Amino acid sequence: ESMKDAISKREGDEDVRLVAVSKTKPVELLMEAYEAGQRAFGENYAQELLSKAATLPSDIRWHFIGPLQSNKAAALVKGVGLEKLACIETVSTIKLANKLNRAVATLHEDMDDEEEKKRLGIYLQVNTSGEESKSGVTPDEVSNLAVEISTNCPQLQILGLMTIGAPGDFTCFDSLVSCRTDVANALGLESEKSLELSMGMSGDFEEAIARGSTSVRVGSTIFGARDYSNLKK
Repeated sequence: ESMKDAISKREGDEDVRLVAVSKTKPVELLMEAYEAGQRAFGENYAQELLSKAATLPSDIRWHFIGPLQSNKAAALVKGVGLEKLACIETVSTIKLANKLNRAVATLHEDMDDEEEKKRLGIYLQVNTSGEESKSGVTPDEVSNLAVEISTNCPQLQILGLMTIGAPGDFTCFDSLVSCRTDVANALGLESEKSLELSMGMSGDFEEAIARGSTSVRVGSTIFGARDYSNLKK
């Protein structure tokens, strides 16, 4: 309800996606959310996503929202598949983009039907807070990265931008909105709104929506506190 309230209060008519962050949660809890209508889920660990995607319904759309080592990119793309893997939200280097691009191209080699040869959606992760503990490309560099990926990685589709931001610092959201404008101009897009903004989590998603988010990543509000004791590394 609080998400609906936040959407109703903001200007504009863009839809907002709820990505249920389900890392470390058992499949039983995910199925409860699924049966309530949830279809977009976010995972932070490649092995956990591979396991859950193989077990849970095929119409779930998975968002990978954690740091992805380039040497695990191919296994993730191949194991989950382009139909289920909605996007990788954490691309911030050309090295990872190239690995993902090659992984998709390899998948396509085994496909006869051209219509099946989908591109892999990605978000560019931006470090809007400047904190060393946060991953992401700097706001000054994101446009160049977008052009480099658009030019050299034809199997990838840049769907939008993502940030984590510093707790309580809502200017990080404003920074991502500005980055979207810059990237849209750099790519020659007709409208910056063709790029999504993935920003806002359990503690600040209402403010993120008010400032333009089109995709929020909410975990503890849906599933409760996380349990890391049984996590596969």
